[in-house]
Amino acid sequence: MKIISYNVNGIRAAISKGFIDWLQHANPDVICLQEIKATEDQIPVEDITKAGYPYQYYYPATKKGYSGVAILSKTKPNNVVYGTGIQHMDFEGRNLRADFDTCSVMSLYLPSGTNIQRLDHKFMFMDDFQTYINELKKITPNLIICGDYNICHEAIDIHDPVRNKTVSGFLPAERAWLDGFMKTGFIDSFRHFNKEPHNYSWWSYRAGARGNNKGWRIDYNLVSDSLQHKLKRAVILPDAVHSDHCPVLVEIED
Repeated sequence: MKIISYNVNGIRAAISKGFIDWLQHANPDVICLQEIKATEDQIPVEDITKAGYPYQYYYPATKKGYSGVAILSKTKPNNVVYGTGIQHMDFEGRNLRADFDTCSVMSLYLPSGTNIQRLDHKFMFMDDFQTYINELKKITPNLIICGDYNICHEAIDIHDPVRNKTVSGFLPAERAWLDGFMKTGFIDSFRHFNKEPHNYSWWSYRAGARGNNKGWRIDYNLVSDSLQHKLKRAVILPDAVHSDHCPVLVEIED
């Protein structure tokens, strides 16, 4: 089972840059999208169906043109869950889960902390998300949480850890939360296979950051410990350029 997570920074913009052709070539079984910034009626669902993904689930934010997540799948899930039931999380369309026979796949878009109000919201989201996942794992143990976490875990995951130590996304408290979250039973699938530096999934549009590979690794496929023996491969796909993010892939045995 090949799973990709991709913050497309606007699905309509990504499609205009060749996203659907790329999707056919990448050929994942399931793709989790974040920051779709659109409602289903604004998305060419027929074109995506023709590309091999007849099962499409969209969870937009209440606010138009903002946030939102989606899951596209080749096979029909047994069950799909929109949101978490926690209002402050759900009105921004940040959590969508599809349950399959051997695992459950979640598309997550964790808030950024662009100002003090949003940073407070981000920490509240993280705390409530941890509680939600603790309960979910009791009934859904084989969980893969794919998405944009808006946090770099370690210094190796950011191009300039010294200058960015006071910037949201690399704050000590954010990193400590992500570290603690992983320690509750999740594997960073990319780092499971690759310990090398200079591997990033997001670059600023400014100052040629992507061309110079001055990036951040903030997109993860976190896999439940119970699936460790099924992990086959995990890679970052930086050649996909439909967004300021790039896709991240994990492959597990069925």
